[in-house]
Amino acid sequence: MASVDILVTGYVREATGGDEVQGTISLVRSGDAVIVVDPGLLRDRTDLVAALQQHQLEVGDVSHVFLTHHHVDHTRNVGMFPRAVVVDHDSTYAGDVWSEHSGDGYLLADDVTILQTPGHSLECASLLVATATQTVVLTHAWWFSDMTPVEDPLAADQGTLEVSRRRILQAADVVVPGHGAPFFVKSTPLATS
Repeated sequence: MASVDILVTGYVREATGGDEVQGTISLVRSGDAVIVVDPGLLRDRTDLVAALQQHQLEVGDVSHVFLTHHHVDHTRNVGMFPRAVVVDHDSTYAGDVWSEHSGDGYLLADDVTILQTPGHSLECASLLVATATQTVVLTHAWWFSDMTPVEDPLAADQGTLEVSRRRILQAADVVVPGHGAPFFVKSTPLATS
């Protein structure tokens, strides 16, 4: 079975001169696959390196980077993982090779499946991970742990987002939102670093 750990818990908060924004960055492991999800904006990149080291991993051990969508607050630090295959809603990027995959239902690794969940952006996807005890969905269908904002001010299509949210809630025991700690739909808490 796969495992999920939170490496960096994200936030969005008002600050002088602009918003402070950091996405939640997660680690998914399944067999030989070591997947970092949404390595976006960070106040300090060493926080991510240290979080990986707490799991006995180095940057070079990461085999895949999964992007829930292509906003810079979720993509900024993809380059930290030069050996990783980058995966999004319908494609993989390995070195200079850009390939398509089957999209919805694509099996990234054993027990790790891509769900296309458009709404926040039309290219949004979520990662559905079956662990030994629960099904975890890593997504940007919600920003925060309290399932807000209810109406996404940046949504490409709010109606489509609502359909994606219902799909996620039907599948998930635990949801890892784009900028916050996990929230629990049907299960017990997910460990965080």
